[in-house]
Amino acid sequence: MKLSKPLTLLFPLVLFCLNVFGQTVIKGTVKDNKNNPIAGASIAIKDSYDGATSDSSGKFSFKSFEKGDQIVIVTYVGYKTYEQQVKMEASPVIVDAVLKQEVTELTAVVLSAGTFEASDRKRAAAVLDPIDIVTTASANGDITGALKTLPGAQQVGESEGLYVRGGTAAETKTFIDGTLVNNFFFSSVPNIAQFGRFSPFIFKGTVFSTGGYSALYGQALSSALVLESIDLPEQSSANLGVSIIGLSAGYQQLAKNKKSSWGGSYSYTNLAPAFAVIKQKQDYSTIPSYHNADANFRIKTSKTGMLKYYGYFSSNKLAFSSESIDSLGYFDKFSLSNTNIYHNLSWKENLPNKWKLITGVSYSNNKDAIAGRMQNENKTDVLLANLETKNFNVDTKGKYFNAKLVIEKKLRGISGIRFGAEHNLSNDRLWYTSFSGQKFVNSLEENITSAFAESDLYITNDMALKGGLRLEHSSLLTKTNIAPRASLAYKLGKGTQVSLAYGVFYQNPERRYLPSVYELDFMKATHYIAQFQRVVNQQSLRAEVYYKKYKKLVKTGISGYTEAAIGNGGYGDAKGFELFWRDKKSIKNVDYWISYSFLDTKRDFLNFPYAITPNFAAKHTASLIIKKFVQSVKTNFNLSYNYSSGRPYYNISLDGAGYKFTDRGTIPDYHNVSFSLNYLPKLGKKDAKSFAVYVLQVSNIFNIKQTYGYQYSYNGARKQEIVPTSRMFVYIGAFISFGVDRTDEVINNNL
Repeated sequence: MKLSKPLTLLFPLVLFCLNVFGQTVIKGTVKDNKNNPIAGASIAIKDSYDGATSDSSGKFSFKSFEKGDQIVIVTYVGYKTYEQQVKMEASPVIVDAVLKQEVTELTAVVLSAGTFEASDRKRAAAVLDPIDIVTTASANGDITGALKTLPGAQQVGESEGLYVRGGTAAETKTFIDGTLVNNFFFSSVPNIAQFGRFSPFIFKGTVFSTGGYSALYGQALSSALVLESIDLPEQSSANLGVSIIGLSAGYQQLAKNKKSSWGGSYSYTNLAPAFAVIKQKQDYSTIPSYHNADANFRIKTSKTGMLKYYGYFSSNKLAFSSESIDSLGYFDKFSLSNTNIYHNLSWKENLPNKWKLITGVSYSNNKDAIAGRMQNENKTDVLLANLETKNFNVDTKGKYFNAKLVIEKKLRGISGIRFGAEHNLSNDRLWYTSFSGQKFVNSLEENITSAFAESDLYITNDMALKGGLRLEHSSLLTKTNIAPRASLAYKLGKGTQVSLAYGVFYQNPERRYLPSVYELDFMKATHYIAQFQRVVNQQSLRAEVYYKKYKKLVKTGISGYTEAAIGNGGYGDAKGFELFWRDKKSIKNVDYWISYSFLDTKRDFLNFPYAITPNFAAKHTASLIIKKFVQSVKTNFNLSYNYSSGRPYYNISLDGAGYKFTDRGTIPDYHNVSFSLNYLPKLGKKDAKSFAVYVLQVSNIFNIKQTYGYQYSYNGARKQEIVPTSRMFVYIGAFISFGVDRTDEVINNNL
């Protein structure tokens, strides 16, 4: 009993000594590759519970009973795991870990110089999704109408297309699911801008590149608009649209296994009710009417593969007369009948070993029947001396095929390479019938074969580099070009980065000036872009400066009755500064954006006597878009203000000495204030899967006079303003969806 008490006291002491002398101390520091301490990193011995967390200075220390060879693991979010083998014998064991950043899609810098992107990849620099497009008051539901509120795009109202950074509309090309789209807009009408053919709701992603775009795309000197169609719908649904100018209906069926879907839609538009209320400048003998139909199917070919088809058919016609500027008391009549067919088939599939296949084909067929006449006051066709050429018929037929194959390989992190080939075939035929019945036929066939390669190298989360090369061969020009492109982005802080982009771009002469008896070459543009961007907490700020150098632009001369290309002696440049600010945070339930563009450009091309500012380029362009959703009344209120400083206008005539100016000046500044409201009540029962939008839209609500330019008589003695068909336009409609309630989607996009 006397010995038991000392033994009892000795036992805990022995255990304590064993505990102290049996443990090994592991300590050290955790830093990044810039020698900055990392706080909160996790340090542990592999396959054990022993470990610690680094403090604010990056230091850590802990003890372990583990013996022999062990592995210490250091982890921290956004960095690669660090491992170090140690011997758990001598104490302490020192581990000084240097962590390298893990490049991930969510945290990496974005290569965005010259590009506005909206997609479901959540890496958008600035987004204009389908809801944005249809609720932008000045866009009139048109994709390019909404894009005109972004910096870089011009407010050209007399012609369709996107005029970007001093480039013509033909210098912007549109791609759907990777393949080129010909006739993206409805066929041209004199002095009246036409809308795009496709609904914004068939697309899930939009990339609007105002310069320096990817090597995957070509034949565009200024800009690329890349659209990605939607995949499988969430569920089966139907929709119905009713407006004062038309009807529409559609249906989408999702398979029970949710691996495939099919659907289609039809719409009919007739502007007669609107023109009966809103007086038009033109006197329409055939009111514009449109039949549009489309069909689609989508098949999930594997866990990662998707096969998509989209087909489109359109038929429309119109005819109108306007006062002739060439002979007072007479009228010029123009009529157009158009049919357009478009097919697009695309397939994406992930392959073994981080390879990916992306391929697609598209085909379109476009037919136009155009007639021009002179009429007397009774609207009877007449022939006037020296103006006989105003009586003609033109029939055109164009067939276009595009195929593209892209192979991608993922490298470490999100770095990767991609390469592939593309073939574009076009076949245009034109039949011209003169006033005397004489017929002329013009045929033009072109094959452009391209190969490209491109790499994305993410050095760290803060730095990324893209380099690309594109090669093209034209059978028409019998020439080949090589176009290098590169961009660099560096992150300055959370959501803040700077980017640089450089690229060489080539394009064939426009078909309207072909064929030519002269030897022609590719037109060329070289882009230099610097960008600052900050996207934080639902606020986006972008600032860009750019310089664009043109070479080998087409010069034209008179060949018979038409203007034709006579060489590639043209040149020019464009430079400017752009700002974009979007804010969904500062004002409750208000989303607004402001854009501003400064453009200084001159070019000598077509029939210009020397380098001048083209008539489609304004020095200052700005937009203010405000959207507010009022939940209490379930209404979205939208206001748009678009401004453009006065563009130049010219009358250029030909005499024995060559082309010269007979008149020139500057049109008034452009102002447009538009307003729309969208009322979103739910239909049926409380939990009914349905959705409705009632729309009221008024363009140019202050009835401001807008002048787009001037047209001149044949002899140049008289000129006439080019103005909108009406100063103001009002649209009223209702759109109902059955099977899918998108009320929350609309609300969330506007909060």
